[in-house]
Amino acid sequence: MPAARTNDVHLSDEKWMRVTLGLARRGLGQVAPNPAVGCVLVKDGTIVGRGWTQPGGRPHAETGALSAAGAAAKGATAYVSLEPCSHTGKTEPCAEALAQAGVVRVVVAVKDPDPRVSGQGIAKLRSAGIEVLESVFEKEASEFNAGFFKRVLKGRPRFTLKTASTLDGKIALANGDSKWITGERARTFGHLMRAQHDAILVGANTVIADNPSLTCRVPGLEHRSPVRIVLDSHLRTPAEAAVMVGQRGAPRTIVVTKTESDKSKFVGWNVEFIDVESPHDLSGVAKALGDKGFTKVLVEGGAQVAASFVSAGLVDDLCVFSSGKFIGNSGLDAIGNLNLATLPDAPHFTPTGIRRLGPDMLATYRKAE
Repeated sequence: MPAARTNDVHLSDEKWMRVTLGLARRGLGQVAPNPAVGCVLVKDGTIVGRGWTQPGGRPHAETGALSAAGAAAKGATAYVSLEPCSHTGKTEPCAEALAQAGVVRVVVAVKDPDPRVSGQGIAKLRSAGIEVLESVFEKEASEFNAGFFKRVLKGRPRFTLKTASTLDGKIALANGDSKWITGERARTFGHLMRAQHDAILVGANTVIADNPSLTCRVPGLEHRSPVRIVLDSHLRTPAEAAVMVGQRGAPRTIVVTKTESDKSKFVGWNVEFIDVESPHDLSGVAKALGDKGFTKVLVEGGAQVAASFVSAGLVDDLCVFSSGKFIGNSGLDAIGNLNLATLPDAPHFTPTGIRRLGPDMLATYRKAE
């Protein structure tokens, strides 16, 4: 007989799910195209196994937890931040593995929207006689896997636009001097954001003007640097640019360009290309990145790239770092021309939080639905 559905959430369930969500966050920016999942096996009030999705997406969290628990998994409760998979891919279904290990109860934070799973994992657990509790910290679990959900449901990554500007919305002096608009704490937080995204995206103008490395420069997290994406219709990016050359072990670089672009100057460089009809068609670019498996992309500039993403309605989240400085109208704007005819046409974002970072502020917003 299938186990009865239960909605009884205990304080211990919330306690262990918090631990599970903490483990899941370790995979952010490292596991695309898979979701970042955490799993904790608990028996008699003690963790007997834990796991999280490993870089590249495998092994899955459940596999890691079951391996760590061994025979102790029998009779345990499994806490999983995302519904266990039910389809056979490169590994056996996690729902089946949990059942075979003798787990008697599974607590799930949120269902997997992937049509290959989408409730089937939970159904498989119940058909094996396992008690299943759903929707424990569902909102929190959905939040940090919003990029995976976006790719599965919409076919594109979730885009976060990051800007760092003065109080009057300027990112540099007229001569281009921008070091530094914000302080060290704000810049470090920005690098931490890079570590939690699959890729970081800029336009060719930013590469030509600033020659950024686009890496995560937080001590101990250098290996978490995301893939670097450059939008460059006419391949104006210099072959010797930092994003093209890099060091051994540096993150890979992808250039999005026109199909007919001459790529000969990059022969021998560690760079990939995504050919599109026009990099200015950001909906097409977004789909191409989704097809590549990207789930979370951080857009860092420059001003016209930011404006283009906003105008295209592709900015899902907005992170605005601001310093207590003024530059005046001679400075360079954080956002380029949006070509608005009326104020109601202005893109609108809903504030979600604010925090102080040393002398600077970080305000976060979400696209108004």
